[in-house]
Amino acid sequence: MAIRTILKYPDPGLSKPCEPIAVFDAALTALAHDLLETMRAAPGVGITAAHVGVFTRLVVLELSKESGARSYANPEILLSSEELIRHTEGSVSMPGANDEVERPKRIRFRYQDLTGVVHEEDAEGFYSICMQHEIDQLDGIFWLKRLSRLKRERLLRKWDKGK
Repeated sequence: MAIRTILKYPDPGLSKPCEPIAVFDAALTALAHDLLETMRAAPGVGITAAHVGVFTRLVVLELSKESGARSYANPEILLSSEELIRHTEGSVSMPGANDEVERPKRIRFRYQDLTGVVHEEDAEGFYSICMQHEIDQLDGIFWLKRLSRLKRERLLRKWDKGK
């Protein structure tokens, strides 16, 4: 396992859509372990392969120590609730910057585990928000794009001052 270098905003790789995973092998499992170590070191609760410059559809989440870490290959949202929820979001690629984002409260999504087995799952609240946030990243949608123009510009001015 290794801690990898995280791409920092505004790296163009953070806007690059990721390719589906076709091979489920030891290299994929090793990448998932590296992502977990990298995320913990950042620290964060979610990370994608894109955050470390590997443009493949892999997400690792660890929402709490109790629930443990989970890996999701090729996740895709199947259904979203009409009911929305607001939550403060940020990114390991933009440490210290965060703002409130509105997203569907519940989703149903499909993914594959590290052996390629397909699963469907429901997520609500924080879990739903985190999964949507990371799937956006896999699609090349950095979380800032979910903010209004005014909020995004204000946050970027603050970010530029702090660098």
